[in-house]
Amino acid sequence: MIRKKVPSMPVVDLTGQDGNAFVLLGMAKRWSRDLGLDFAQIQKEATSGDYENLLSVLDNYFGDYVIFER
Repeated sequence: MIRKKVPSMPVVDLTGQDGNAFVLLGMAKRWSRDLGLDFAQIQKEATSGDYENLLSVLDNYFGDYVIFER
């Protein structure tokens, strides 16, 4: 049987360099542009609390498109 390759979701390793809050916000900016979302609003929500809030907001907006891994 021959099947078409199914693209997998990207994985962000939060324990490495990609787990840095500034790096995550940079990714969120790119994803927002790609998905047609308002990055300014996402950034405002994401930076209104601590690191766990940032992760929660990003997971809320982008969790269907990317896997955040600890």
